[in-house]
Amino acid sequence: MLTISVVLVFFVVSLLFMQFLKLQWMRRRFPPGPTPYPFFGNLLQMNFQIHHEILKKMAKIHGNVFTLWLSNVPVVVLQGFQAVKEGLTVHAEHVAGRPTSRVFHMLNQGNGVMFSNGHLWKQQRHFGLATMRKMGVGKKDQEYQLQKEACHLVEYFQKMNGKPLDPTMPVVHTVSNVICSVIFGHRFSKDDENFHQLIESIDTIAGFMNSVSFFVCEIFPWLPSRFLAPMKQAKASINFVNTLLAKELENHKKKRGTDENQDFIDYYLDEIDKTKGDADATYDEENLIQSIFDLFLAGVETTATTLRWALLYMVIYPDIQEKVQKEMDDVLGCSHLICYEDRKKLPYTNAVIHEIQRYSNIVLIALPRQSVKDTELLGFPVPKNTIILSNIDSVLSDPGKWETPDEFNPGHFLDKDGNFVNRDAFLPFSIGHRVCMGQLLARMELFIVFSTLLQAFTFTLPEGVKEGNTKLVFGATMKPPPYQLCAIPR
Repeated sequence: MLTISVVLVFFVVSLLFMQFLKLQWMRRRFPPGPTPYPFFGNLLQMNFQIHHEILKKMAKIHGNVFTLWLSNVPVVVLQGFQAVKEGLTVHAEHVAGRPTSRVFHMLNQGNGVMFSNGHLWKQQRHFGLATMRKMGVGKKDQEYQLQKEACHLVEYFQKMNGKPLDPTMPVVHTVSNVICSVIFGHRFSKDDENFHQLIESIDTIAGFMNSVSFFVCEIFPWLPSRFLAPMKQAKASINFVNTLLAKELENHKKKRGTDENQDFIDYYLDEIDKTKGDADATYDEENLIQSIFDLFLAGVETTATTLRWALLYMVIYPDIQEKVQKEMDDVLGCSHLICYEDRKKLPYTNAVIHEIQRYSNIVLIALPRQSVKDTELLGFPVPKNTIILSNIDSVLSDPGKWETPDEFNPGHFLDKDGNFVNRDAFLPFSIGHRVCMGQLLARMELFIVFSTLLQAFTFTLPEGVKEGNTKLVFGATMKPPPYQLCAIPR
């Protein structure tokens, strides 16, 4: 019996040793990085999370382009403005892919915009951008919709009569209804059960994508469906969203021909009809549903979280809030309906909004890219099908690009005369061929909703609360901790 145990131990140790040697041999083809270990790679050193602080420490040791191993999968990390900008733009076509991992495939089956690749991705993305332009994103039509949603939010806060409230759900409802109007052509009541479950499902899916469970799913694909509750919850949420979207699609199909195109689904159904019989066309109902799913996943969580940080910063920095309100009062007056063009007349307000995005830094790590051919990143060879991670946090807090990177300072976006100036290191929407498709809508939304709220209210901490907590809640996006504020009518 003892002999069998010894042989078994020897076999396991030999297997681990061979795996270790194999990893060391494979490492020679990639940029330097921490030593990977059998089965786990560097996941143990990373505590099974891709955390910006861990990446920062590793960059100090290994440089601004380094390699991590998730099990036996190499991941090249870009750290700091120069590495991220050059890495994603010098050979932009070469790094425009998305990883086709098991979990990503579970999310999208290779369809849609966010996680698709090749011809399908290019066609779906081109259609999405063109359609959003047709629907008036960046123009008066879309601006009117944003103004309406901002007014609904103002009405909600007014009903609270200055009492303490948690702004999370009203803000999420506002942002979600903006996306609903673009995609479905209608908004939801805040009391609609399906609407609530849609928001919860998107939140569950987004949270799962940078969790310990996500990496366990990748390493042990046979385990999650039986034993991991987060995986089950993510699957259930995906199924609910897809079912709801399929119902919306059926409703649109029933009423086709009765009205002009009004929303994303209408335009997409027309494109399906136009391209029938075209062998190169990728337009079908599966890609339509996944594209809608992607727009929700990308558009709700990010903008709502940024607005939540915005209100928290205003109660923490009342002097900055006061300056924003004074500028709006002096330039626009107290009854002016805020429009996106007003940003050109409100340099300080515009600077504050940009600084909110920079300082809150809600997407610490951009969605992974993948090299579609053998390429080179800042002098390092990167083989085809290598995953590439961009540390956006390291760009928005790069001490070489920002005067006071660790402080909330709207002056980062103002010149000596008080005029607004953009900064080349302001990359909250990423850069390159996979830059956020909805960034114009997000910029409009942030400006109109934020400015409308500060025109109507002064935000304060509840009585007895001496200071706000800004310790971020780590997840798919970096959320503020739960907080309450008072919206005092002006």
